[in-house]
Amino acid sequence: MSTITNFANLAEVAVHFRKDLTGDHRPMKDLVLFFAHNRTGKTRLSMEFKQAGKEFDDDGNVTNRDTLYFNAFTEDLFSWNNDLENDTNRTLKLNSDSVFFNGLHELDLDVKIESFFNNYVDLKFDINYEASTVAFARSITIDGNEETVENIKISRGEETLFIWCFFLAICQLAIDKDPAYSWVKYVYIDDPISSLDENNAIAVACDLCNLLTTEGNQIKTVISTHHSLFFNVLYNEFGRKVKNKRYFLHNKGVDGYALQDTSDTPFFHHIATLSELKKVVESNKIYTYHFNALRSILEKTATFFGYDKIDKCIGSLREEDEVLFERALQLFSHGKYSVFDPVEMGNDNKELFKRILESFLNKYEFYLPQIFNEEIQAAAE
Repeated sequence: MSTITNFANLAEVAVHFRKDLTGDHRPMKDLVLFFAHNRTGKTRLSMEFKQAGKEFDDDGNVTNRDTLYFNAFTEDLFSWNNDLENDTNRTLKLNSDSVFFNGLHELDLDVKIESFFNNYVDLKFDINYEASTVAFARSITIDGNEETVENIKISRGEETLFIWCFFLAICQLAIDKDPAYSWVKYVYIDDPISSLDENNAIAVACDLCNLLTTEGNQIKTVISTHHSLFFNVLYNEFGRKVKNKRYFLHNKGVDGYALQDTSDTPFFHHIATLSELKKVVESNKIYTYHFNALRSILEKTATFFGYDKIDKCIGSLREEDEVLFERALQLFSHGKYSVFDPVEMGNDNKELFKRILESFLNKYEFYLPQIFNEEIQAAAE
């Protein structure tokens, strides 16, 4: 039975991670990897971790920091100037006021960024350090002739990859002990693969592992994700290459947070997803995006048993129910429902969701850890 540790708030979780990495928890670790669903508090946790490493003077000014981080706020440091007037010179603007870009002019990051970026896409870019902008170009073939299109606006996925590679280049400087980033003792990475397909998610995970396992790297790292494939690749890639600690983070609402040690159960988050859905059913706060989570579980179960369709895993004894359940899963899980813009289901759809989940759990006897069962019971009361 793996260890479950409870915390009152995210600040306490951040301190726990720091103890893992400094050796206050024996033995000392080089990496903390954890899985958590969206809306659990991953981004806020990254900020708590960063804040815990700051030192202040008597006037409240920051005099020292120790964490280089990548999260949603990092991506906000990059914004587009779409040249609305002329519609020709589109550039990605860098917020040069951030310490993230300290020493940018002197470091000439182009080569380092390009070495990472070219692993994913065939794009050219040019950083204007004085103006703090980035211009992109793409080669295209027209009538057998290759031409370069300048000042293009790249896709959201390509933009995510560029920002990620920008961050990796700075990580490389920190690992190489460049004076501009000598303050970095910890790297905290929160969900770097938004807008990426599964192939790029795997590539990002492998490249990240290669970078962090560089010989002589003394920087400690925390990585969080809600993406099960990304988590599994990292879990397997790091393996025994670094001393690491792996968790599942669960938001218990007013009761705080819980860390489930996943060292012996790398796929625990699938069970945790079922536990979460069961809790959601008991609370009756069922949102449209929960169908995505349920469908994901059914797909993994179908794959495990060698089925090519999820209908083989739907547990109802009535054929007409199986058809209804499958159609509902297809419809709702492929709709444009976002965890960032949640829409609560109507009562009819809630009842349908409950029937599908109940039928599935009746067919397959999953072990759901006690911590979640206690929460479900409390919610029911």
